Amino acid sequence: MQLLVLAGEAKTAGELVGQLEALLGSYRFDFYELSLRAKPENGESEHVLAARMPENWRQVYVAKRYGLVDPVARMLLVAQRPFRMRDAASLMRNDPRRARLQRLTQDAMRHGILDGYVFPIHGRNGLMGHMSISGRPVDLSPVEISLFDTAAKRIMWRYLELQGAASEHEKHEPDSVPLTRRELEVISHLTQGLTSPEIARTLQISSHTVDWYINGLQDKMKAKNRQHVVALALRKGIVI
Repeated sequence: MQLLVLAGEAKTAGELVGQLEALLGSYRFDFYELSLRAKPENGESEHVLAARMPENWRQVYVAKRYGLVDPVARMLLVAQRPFRMRDAASLMRNDPRRARLQRLTQDAMRHGILDGYVFPIHGRNGLMGHMSISGRPVDLSPVEISLFDTAAKRIMWRYLELQGAASEHEKHEPDSVPLTRRELEVISHLTQGLTSPEIARTLQISSHTVDWYINGLQDKMKAKNRQHVVALALRKGIVI
């Protein structure tokens, strides 16, 4: 609660980040990341505003292309509430690429990321960014998770205010396509190159149902085929 008050009084982004790091230190979290989802035309998936991560972890993550299978990144596409990293990983246990997921987990643990929490931050146009806190396992109570969730949103918006960028992210983009959680999951798997049977096994639904969702997406997005759905999803920033 004190952080929520201090965040509003912070005069610089550095001061705001310092307050966040003090809070995380009191809970014994080793790492954190505050990231803004980049616009697709920028050619990046996200823009890191502030972070303290393990040395060389980002280089390893990018070099091994873990972003294609990262359960946290995939969960962020559909999550409306905070979630624990280990819970996101358990949801992907039937993924056809579980061997690669296991390598990601092992590499993360070698870098000191054993568990953590992720707080999605939404704006008027959907997911706009997130805050993650990680390191050694820490059990937060439901009340503490709720407070961290509120703090994540407050810090993100205050950071943008201090950078003079808040109004830009408050604009509504009327051409956005409203999609359901299941449609977002199907698109996410499509962009990773999965076939209908592979998506069906991952989501534990039939291939016929997957094809039904894809046909619906083509209608909603005015796409010619599933490849066009993927191209439009990436162009519009529906998935990263």
